[in-house]
Amino acid sequence: MNKYEIVQKIEKFAPLETQEKWDCSGWGVNLRGVNSSGVNSSGVNGVNVEKIMFALTVTDDVVRQAKAKGCDMIISHHPLFFVPLEYKDINIYSAHTNFDLAEGGTTDTLIKKLGFTKTKNEGFVRIVELETPIKTEDLREKLLKISPKLRYVNNKNIKEIKTIGFCAGSGSEFISETKTDAFVTGDLKFHTALDSEQVVFDIGHFESEIFAPERLKEITEVGERGIIADEKSPFI
Repeated sequence: MNKYEIVQKIEKFAPLETQEKWDCSGWGVNLRGVNSSGVNSSGVNGVNVEKIMFALTVTDDVVRQAKAKGCDMIISHHPLFFVPLEYKDINIYSAHTNFDLAEGGTTDTLIKKLGFTKTKNEGFVRIVELETPIKTEDLREKLLKISPKLRYVNNKNIKEIKTIGFCAGSGSEFISETKTDAFVTGDLKFHTALDSEQVVFDIGHFESEIFAPERLKEITEVGERGIIADEKSPFI
């Protein structure tokens, strides 16, 4: 497989220029040529790859998994802002905030997994407007299926929800400016929770984005040559 053609599919879906200025999406490691033993490290002229591991985050464990399964490339959602020396012998590419913003990207995938239909976008935030209101407790039960340890606040004792804001990952900063009955995200901050007039569900950063690797695999159309990493939340 030509790794540049694979990356092209991702960048057509989620253009690199749409990433946030602070972000580090794109190539983390792009192997070219031969390694120290004189063996070509990434196919013909460093272009071809045999297998790809798709992951949420590039960690020591994910790199070990990739190598154990014969993968010569990792495609992740979270980028590496610093590349450890021991990671520099495998191709690594990431699609982060550009994938969050893209139609059908991170948050849209979460919404689809939950069985909702997005109504509109507001930057990183997606809005779901329900035809029939859902009970707050019923929404909690639905979210518990993908996040058994979720936290939530309901300072106004809201019983029914008609509109829901979604932001996978760390979306705490968008809660107050999103005028919905409820908001679903990860990494909820204490004072945001304390001041919220909405029902806010913190389903966890990991749980809200763990569907991203599978979606990236779908976009690249690599079939059986794509392997999903076995990842778990760092929180016990």
